[in-house]
Amino acid sequence: MSDDLLTIFKETGALLEGHFKLSSGRHSDRYMQCARVLQYPQHARFLCSRLAESFRDLNATAVIAPALGGVIVAHEVAAALGIRAIFGERVDGRMTLRRGFAIEPDETLLVVEDVITTGKSTREIIELVISRSATVSGIGCLADRSVQSLDLPLQPVSLLQLDFPNWEPSECPLCQNDIPIISPGSRFNR
Repeated sequence: MSDDLLTIFKETGALLEGHFKLSSGRHSDRYMQCARVLQYPQHARFLCSRLAESFRDLNATAVIAPALGGVIVAHEVAAALGIRAIFGERVDGRMTLRRGFAIEPDETLLVVEDVITTGKSTREIIELVISRSATVSGIGCLADRSVQSLDLPLQPVSLLQLDFPNWEPSECPLCQNDIPIISPGSRFNR
């Protein structure tokens, strides 16, 4: 089944090959640019409704994601579940709620992402939810490319499990071969 899903990512140009600086600062020879698949509403709806099925019985009251990559995912998962969608944004390096979004104490939220690599953005969103005395009932993503333990309170559910190599910059074979690098993620200025 994930081969069928991976085909959608490949056909839309979401799976890239080259030399990439990931949002975590690590380097990789492959990058999943989910924005390229999510630009097509029919694919966004299909993928996110598939993801939402894993969380239907959790009785979440809202879906939350980090901006920018998770915004469409949150919206479409929430639409499939019939609940509201919100997102957190970094302000001065700290994840926060803006735009009039609020989390009520004792509310139950589902945390979603487009891609999880190190889990940093996911942890920041979870901390934001907990700081509002609310509960995280589940974690989901379209693609999980983590290769190490994520240190998250719940195991993420993903549509795709990707085993892409990634390296610290000092150990990157692509850097050692002087292959130009690009930073397609949302955490760095380009």
